[in-house]
Amino acid sequence: MTPTESPAVEPAVRDGIRCMLMRGGTSKGAYFLASDVPAEPLTRDNLMLRIMGSPDQAQIDGLGGAHPLTSKVAIVSRSTEPGIDIDYLFLQVVVDKPVVSDAQTCGNLLAGVGPFAVERGLIAPGHETTSVRIRLVNTGDVATAVFATPGGRPDYDGAAEIDGVPGTACPIDLEMQAGTKPLLPTGNVTDEIRGHRVTIVDNGMPVVLLDAGELGVSGDEDPEVLESRTDLTQELEHVRLEAGRMMGLGDVTDQTVPKMFLLSAPTNGGAIGTRGFIPKRVHTSIGVLMAASVAAGIAIPGAVGSDLARLPDSDVFDIEHPTGIFPARVRVERNADGEWTGTSTSLRTARKIFDGLVFPRPRL
Repeated sequence: MTPTESPAVEPAVRDGIRCMLMRGGTSKGAYFLASDVPAEPLTRDNLMLRIMGSPDQAQIDGLGGAHPLTSKVAIVSRSTEPGIDIDYLFLQVVVDKPVVSDAQTCGNLLAGVGPFAVERGLIAPGHETTSVRIRLVNTGDVATAVFATPGGRPDYDGAAEIDGVPGTACPIDLEMQAGTKPLLPTGNVTDEIRGHRVTIVDNGMPVVLLDAGELGVSGDEDPEVLESRTDLTQELEHVRLEAGRMMGLGDVTDQTVPKMFLLSAPTNGGAIGTRGFIPKRVHTSIGVLMAASVAAGIAIPGAVGSDLARLPDSDVFDIEHPTGIFPARVRVERNADGEWTGTSTSLRTARKIFDGLVFPRPRL
């Protein structure tokens, strides 16, 4: 969605809006209560652009960190759905364009949703641990988050480590249950786009899998090297646009999905090597749901990357990325109708960075 109207200066500019900045997994974002932001999408998105400092490569006049991984928003509320505690709407605020996308969700910010809900009093914490059922509004999927709440407060300290984040923190277990979407959106294990063999997978995040070698790269290059290859990035964008149409997303020109993944044989003992485009910048690690989709894809016989992969004996797929390894716990099965289905479980961490008022700039 592209907000084109700049509303008049509103009280939020003068008085601020309650906001919590959190690291969730390997991303960072601004968390809001739904009751504290406008419900109307255009007005809400315009406000988020001004809060994050977009459009501007440096996001110098807002909270954003000049990278897609640090220009994210979570909007959280109590759910009215039976059996669900919390609704979580994710917004990707584009850094250098006046665009806010709700076409995808984010499994990294999802890690912070449960603790944020406890912090804001949306749910009552357990005595030692708390389990929260979360509906991902963007996709309809449901996740269960389990995290420590000793003394009735989220604990952000602990010994859990995840690659791409310095230090250690308290573990957060996330179990994802797929909605009604098919694991293979086109119904095919492989498709062909612009002469490239691809596998299109959605195990929580729409991704397109390609063989890195077919694109003339090894697949273990530094992100900056791949980003500098304009021939590569342009070709991947052509493939992405067509894949978006094929999987029913329509024109994805102004969206950040599907994510594009170049796969290569593992070199550090993992299941597969990855370089993920999100969609133009190369991810310095890998998102939770991206890893779940990649793992599900390579587990399907004949899919792109299945011949490169070193498949595990268990359901834990160690997905190699630029800054380490992400262990994705994924189960893939074929039902009686011949359709592939997938579920995923992952370990994440999160941390509260600040809690207070954010003051949006008066206008775009």
